[in-house]
Amino acid sequence: MVTNEQLYLAIGIPMLFNATIVGILIALANSKFDAVNSRLDAIENRFDDMRDLWRAELRRVEEVIDARLKHLEERG
Repeated sequence: MVTNEQLYLAIGIPMLFNATIVGILIALANSKFDAVNSRLDAIENRFDDMRDLWRAELRRVEEVIDARLKHLEERG
């Protein structure tokens, strides 16, 4: 005959084990997602830096073209 304590242990220990395993798996999945998110953030930052660089270069080209046009207008 199974006592109440034995029944509680037979049900409770596997439940605690399963809960522990699920908790570990969730923590592992979260760490993997965090790693992917940090990589995506780094890529996004690189794109932002490239956009800023292009804007600066285009502004410089625009200034050079404006100066040349002004010079041509003054000559003509």
